[in-house]
Amino acid sequence: MGHHVIKMPDIGEGIAEVELIAWKVEVGGPVAEDQVVAEVMTDKAMVEIPSPVAGTVVSLGGQPGEMMAVGSELIRLEVEGAGNAGEPGIGSRESGVGKAATAAAVPAPPPRAPESEPATASAKAEPPASPIPDSRFPTPGSTITSPPALAADEAPLASPAVRRRAWDLGIELRYVPATGPGGRILQADLDAYVEAGGKTQAVGGGTGSGYARRSGEQQIPVMGLRRKIAQKMQTSWSNIPHITYVEEIDVTEVEALRAKLNERWGKQRGKLTLLPLLARALVLALREFPQMNARYDDDANVITRFDGVQLGIATQSEVGLSVPVVAHAESLDLWQTAAEIARLAGAVRAGKATREELSGSTITISSLGPIGGIASTPIINHPEVAIVGVNRIIERPMLRDGQVVARKLMNLSSSFDHRIVDGMEAAEFVQAIRRGLETPALMFLE
Repeated sequence: MGHHVIKMPDIGEGIAEVELIAWKVEVGGPVAEDQVVAEVMTDKAMVEIPSPVAGTVVSLGGQPGEMMAVGSELIRLEVEGAGNAGEPGIGSRESGVGKAATAAAVPAPPPRAPESEPATASAKAEPPASPIPDSRFPTPGSTITSPPALAADEAPLASPAVRRRAWDLGIELRYVPATGPGGRILQADLDAYVEAGGKTQAVGGGTGSGYARRSGEQQIPVMGLRRKIAQKMQTSWSNIPHITYVEEIDVTEVEALRAKLNERWGKQRGKLTLLPLLARALVLALREFPQMNARYDDDANVITRFDGVQLGIATQSEVGLSVPVVAHAESLDLWQTAAEIARLAGAVRAGKATREELSGSTITISSLGPIGGIASTPIINHPEVAIVGVNRIIERPMLRDGQVVARKLMNLSSSFDHRIVDGMEAAEFVQAIRRGLETPALMFLE
């Protein structure tokens, strides 16, 4: 028997280190060839690391949340034969890695169901042991008297959905026996706990009351995409002096046009939302104000303006906010833009967006759709210099030519880097977008 060391592979793009997100194996457990052993996070995307050999896990090279250098020891396996690290227990961890050094890093799969999501409630490398080792739940109808609990400093492992339901039921998760992988509490565990007579912490009223007393607390490590988002927002807010300009847009006419286009072409070309029409108005406005389609290098003090519009679309997923890029939005028609936005949003939400699809934007649109509020203060996607925020559409009465009429109104809340964009320029740019949306025929006169 020998040892085989898998080192952190070079994922490309000049990345020197990545963040370890989750282990898919445990010490003492078996590993099959090509089995995923770990998930790591680059600047943009989640990546899975497979094992090039079969063996048994001897040691793990880090804890979830740690930054690991490319080339550092990721995992050590006991394998048949000599392995690549010399004699067992003797071979240097810095020895050659052979096939492991070129093990393919593959994009992470779509997010799993809540019961199988990587736990985020504990920052430890290995999950705490189940409070009742090698046990199963009591049979339905029996009573749980005083179930053993986790130690006070041990956080139970459970997905956000399980935690939310436990909160609603008034159940302290540390009392719930877990049957999931690595001691994780599943939805079925909550069902079994309640059915077996587990008590909730009700106050005055019945068990599971909405007025239940709640005394638990959670420590959730900020890691993975959430850490990247935090770092990006901190950089943007710390480095960029923001100016936010809010303008009301009458979208009655463009919404009427959208309805007619969908009625005429919806079945053949797909339904249009307002977003591709806004993208069209923005692209045309950038012809008048090219300084908005730019990036600012803080260190070199250089502004780079772009002829092509690499349009970022802020997209929310279960794991956080990403900004996929509609490449060369200036060259796409309405339906092509709509299809690309839908494709990219689907890739982000399925966890399949590539690094290339998440990089290189030159200006960004941020929209919360029907819950977009009246106004917002969007944070610029560093190192860009402008972001256009979309608020919700509200129908309300307006005075037009002395008559009270119903109109569909929407605010645009747009932020600009005040080092690069003056207030007058910001206002004129938004007014150019407004002209296109309020008189949509102008957007199709080349």
